[in-house]
Amino acid sequence: MGVVVQMDDKSQPSGIDALSGLVRADMERVNQTILARTGSDVTMIPEVANHLISSGGKRLRPMLTLATAGLTNYAGEGHIKLAASVEFMHTATLLHDDVVDESDMRRGKLAARMVWGNEASVLVGDFLLGQAFKMMVEVGSLACLDVLSSAAAVIAEGEVMQLSAAKDMQTSEDDYLAVIRAKTAALFAAACEVGPILANRPKAEIAACRSYGANLGIAFQLIDDALDYGGSSAKLGKNTGDDFREGKLTLPVVLSYRRGSDEERVFWKRTIELGEIADGELENTLALMKKYRALEDTVERARHYGAMARDALELFPASAWKRALIDVVGFCVSRAH
Repeated sequence: MGVVVQMDDKSQPSGIDALSGLVRADMERVNQTILARTGSDVTMIPEVANHLISSGGKRLRPMLTLATAGLTNYAGEGHIKLAASVEFMHTATLLHDDVVDESDMRRGKLAARMVWGNEASVLVGDFLLGQAFKMMVEVGSLACLDVLSSAAAVIAEGEVMQLSAAKDMQTSEDDYLAVIRAKTAALFAAACEVGPILANRPKAEIAACRSYGANLGIAFQLIDDALDYGGSSAKLGKNTGDDFREGKLTLPVVLSYRRGSDEERVFWKRTIELGEIADGELENTLALMKKYRALEDTVERARHYGAMARDALELFPASAWKRALIDVVGFCVSRAH
């Protein structure tokens, strides 16, 4: 038995082709910067870093940095290094996350920790963070450095929040949203905020870009949560139901637990809290999520945050940049991969 979640939002474009086209030249420079900055005399560092960096991620976060710089008519060079910094921060968090979560797969291949070990993954993540901050300093904007360094601290807080709430079935929806605001949305928000800061735009425009990024980040993560139970494993880069097998407390689980009977709550406590999962119990999980519309409602929550992201852009006049950023919302909410 499987659960199919309707991901399509017919009213919104679902691709990022327009954004990719607009930032193509700048992204080539960002990619060159990334390759140059992963270089090290310590052979293992570029090996581990490039294992993940070259594994086919969409580079959405640095693209957003370039796009919001374009949206606000920035004409300098600093956005290239800041976009590379954002990608390094993201890559570092993935390396660290896989160690904390004991994940075996990342983007369809073995996680770096499975190849080089936990210690190497953590230390190379630290190296990338160091390189990210070095580039921020080189750009010379104290305000951008403040935004991105604050985001790094918030992301770490989110990781600790998730750790402390791990497998705790008393976690509320608000508690869970607080975790993803810190873990995921903080970097989206910062990535979008630094462009208008570089362009010396008014506070209202900076706040609008930050709001766009923050709400987009929440929507992005909620769709990821739903896709783990309703998506294609080939497109996910991991197996469907991995969150369940790893005992991750995501919104579909929170909603199913809250809405379930006492007997059903015993099931969730045994599988998520205690990690006692028998063969075939993913099927029972999917049945409970279908019974209580947990996946559909998770997607609906994502659409809500996506709408807020779109609304944040209303401050800006019509442009190719604005249209492309609106398209990104449709892509994140409607994607089936």
